[in-house]
Amino acid sequence: MRSGRTARIGVDVGGTFTDLVLHDESRQITRTGKLLTTPDDPGRGILAGIERLLRESGAGWDDVGVIVHGTTLITNTVLERTGAEIGLITTDGFRDVLEMGGEIRFDTENLFARPATVLVPRDRRLGVPGRLLADGTEHLALDEEALLGAARTLLEDHRVEALAVAFLHSYRNPAHERRAKEVITAAHPEALVTLSCEVAPEIREYERMSTACVNAYVQPRVHAYLDRLEDSLRAAGFAGRLYIMLSGGGLTTVEEAKEFPVKLLESGPAAGAIAAAHIARAIGEDRVISFDVGGTTAKMSVVENGAPALAHRFEAGRLEKFKPGSGLPLRLTVVDMIEIGAGGGSIAGLDDLGLLKVGPRSAGSVPGPVAYGLGGALPTVTDADLVTGRLDPDHFLGGEMNLVGDDVRAALRAHVAGPLGIGVAEAAVGVQSIAADSMAAATRMHLAEKGADPSAYTLVAFGGAGPVHAYALARLLKIGRIVVPMGAGVMSALGFLVAAPTVTDVRGYPTELADADWAHVSRLFAEMEERARALLAGADEFGDKVVVSRSADMRYVGQGYEIEVPLPDAAFGPGAAEAIRDRFLAAYDATFGRTISGGRPEVISWRMSAALPGSHIDLAYRPASGDPVRGTRRVHFEGHGELETTVYDRYALPAGTVIEGPAVIEERETSCGFGPDARITVDARHNLVVELT
Repeated sequence: MRSGRTARIGVDVGGTFTDLVLHDESRQITRTGKLLTTPDDPGRGILAGIERLLRESGAGWDDVGVIVHGTTLITNTVLERTGAEIGLITTDGFRDVLEMGGEIRFDTENLFARPATVLVPRDRRLGVPGRLLADGTEHLALDEEALLGAARTLLEDHRVEALAVAFLHSYRNPAHERRAKEVITAAHPEALVTLSCEVAPEIREYERMSTACVNAYVQPRVHAYLDRLEDSLRAAGFAGRLYIMLSGGGLTTVEEAKEFPVKLLESGPAAGAIAAAHIARAIGEDRVISFDVGGTTAKMSVVENGAPALAHRFEAGRLEKFKPGSGLPLRLTVVDMIEIGAGGGSIAGLDDLGLLKVGPRSAGSVPGPVAYGLGGALPTVTDADLVTGRLDPDHFLGGEMNLVGDDVRAALRAHVAGPLGIGVAEAAVGVQSIAADSMAAATRMHLAEKGADPSAYTLVAFGGAGPVHAYALARLLKIGRIVVPMGAGVMSALGFLVAAPTVTDVRGYPTELADADWAHVSRLFAEMEERARALLAGADEFGDKVVVSRSADMRYVGQGYEIEVPLPDAAFGPGAAEAIRDRFLAAYDATFGRTISGGRPEVISWRMSAALPGSHIDLAYRPASGDPVRGTRRVHFEGHGELETTVYDRYALPAGTVIEGPAVIEERETSCGFGPDARITVDARHNLVVELT
């Protein structure tokens, strides 16, 4: 950290709220904030939130050394199909790979199911002569005249804003793609060119091509957004460094984010999982379900042994009821999570069959839930929470936003209660139940894919709406322990501050383990590590100790999909094959409960991760003060009905406090309620630890 600039700020821009955390270790100051997102210009809300935190903490821009930011911009751009006009240059004869896709239908029972709309129409997908074989050797030289002609057609005639280049087998030999970029940028210096060999250097041309196209599709918008944001911060007086959260939970520079914006696709949700892992380590929990609910979505992920699970495949922009296969397949490192459209702003109503449904449509921040009084007319989960007593209309956002109860009841009556012939209170309970059932079903499915039972985990609940619904989810999943961290309502922003600069890289080199060229493998890892250390060298705010880990995507010969296997730290050579084989067999048995006698292991891709140390932040700096009891009100709890419930001010609960449910505990950015079967303890770090009986 540069001298004098000891404050760090995390900023999470969601679909409904922008969450912020300021932490200054030297002054032992932590401040949190939440304000409505400004969708027309997210940077405006970011600046307003930061300046407010600086005022509250008595700090100035000169005190801020690091700002870490995550955004839903990329996800929303792909979902809403609002990205750039782009072109694709590929191997002659293969321009339709992008549209043919894979062989698996996402809905085998629907004869009219349509695949995801490709981002590049056929007239903007051009092939050029030049061919590499599967082993990377050149079969036909790249036709540079044809390449220039294709680039000219796309950039000048079609006026595309960015190009993707994806040639066959470029993961084995990137020479043609790299030469293509040199030729194109020499003739068109302002062109934005994405190479598939850089963004996804792995086998499977469809996924590699899709990843390159998504990167090109969002790149112009991300360039403009990050340039505007950085300019605004500099103009305000920020002289530190801006980092961006990656989908895999690490941090990267603005320059790298602009080069590979596809890697930011899940930057906001990833921060929540990183925060949950931070909490899990602090409280000594080995098995945790991260439960992050904001205004638009609910996100569930698994944290084991202090680290969130990662995946290296992802599907963006699922359009058919979130069904796998209905989106765009990508090859990138992401926190392995399941995400559904069931957040606080999710809209409730009746479907075509007259049945109650919740989400995936969200009211967002504009117009927002009816309760916000900003013009929203359709009832949402937040509106139902107000009617059932889970939220206090006078203490939402610490009293800064008064919720409008009469309008909420009218909206529920018009859109839910009236059509179903039930009362408003019953309709509100129904909305909550549907939302909780959706969250529970998604969590069960996510853990079932891992062969795990949710009841064996502790639920860590955060986000503006996560603690509100944690009790209902825990009961449905038979989870006996809930932890609600201090500052739960802005926990994702805290995740930005405990994350570390990280570089993940991969090289596709398919080989049977017994036949591996270990000198080549060593060169691949040396190249990846050299690049990673160069990228991390400038992040002096985080120290200089780089931790490198290696892994391989492995399977048996003849199989179609791989599992990730951690590799030993020892040097690679013929003697390494046996150790890697043993690790593969152990990982395969842990995943599938068996190994295959006589099966021959093979490696498809080789992976490396390099990271600097993260930070430890303790939010338990607020001293307990005042009367913790705010009063009582009627609150509905699942399985118990409506009960007279004591309401507590969380900031006035000292460590060691024990509360028997039913209870509602309110803090500025969120609220949590627990029924009569709950025993709540405030631990030494001011976490709420809830035991259910």
